[in-house]
Amino acid sequence: MNRPVVHALIPAAGRGRRFGGDTLKQYLEVSGKPVLAHAIESVNLYPQISGITVVLAADDGLFARVIDTNTTGLNTVIGGASRAMSVMNGLNSIHSGHPDTEWVLVHDAARPCLSRSCLASLLEKGLQEADGAILAIPVRDTLKKMDDAGYIHNTVDRNELWVAQTPQLFPIDRLSAAMESMLSAGTSPTDEAAAMEFSGAHPLLVMGSPANIKITLPDDLAIAEAWFTAMKASEPDTYENRNLGNLAKEMAE
Repeated sequence: MNRPVVHALIPAAGRGRRFGGDTLKQYLEVSGKPVLAHAIESVNLYPQISGITVVLAADDGLFARVIDTNTTGLNTVIGGASRAMSVMNGLNSIHSGHPDTEWVLVHDAARPCLSRSCLASLLEKGLQEADGAILAIPVRDTLKKMDDAGYIHNTVDRNELWVAQTPQLFPIDRLSAAMESMLSAGTSPTDEAAAMEFSGAHPLLVMGSPANIKITLPDDLAIAEAWFTAMKASEPDTYENRNLGNLAKEMAE
């Protein structure tokens, strides 16, 4: 039985306004490499990922200088005015350049700490679901709803609440249709799962990891650095050979 064809999509056209500074957060260095390089490598570990499309800003002047563009199956496309439009540009590029693609794996450019086990679990479980799946973790903290004056309105029941992460895995045709439908309705999804929900889908929640953080604020860099330091110490061979995804793909072809 043939394996489904999965293509990874990494939107990297954002400006990271909450982070601040002159350098876009996806190009800041963690453990000796740009955050974006780690994100690319993390999804490139599996032969099941047939290719990677990275969506860049029109004026991006760093990608070709700091990212290994010789990565097998790596493509780039120019993004749009929002994340949703950038994702649509990426989906359209995959449709035209890789028409055999059945599933798309969308991963944040600013999530460098995706583990092999989380990705493997998402692929194993998500490919069995018609509506796809996302990585997520249960909310652990007590949540408070604020009133208009800045005071606590009430405590929110957290028992059924999860924090969405990426990657998010969906049938590419269904995600494209869902994104187009939501954008046409004048609403922009905050993640790809929201577009699927808008279309009536109910993606599966697959347990992620608290370590799979999104670099949003300066302190997040230190957390990511600590994760890589711990991974190097506990699994040095795994860390040093993250880029063997290229070789695995070449051997599988």
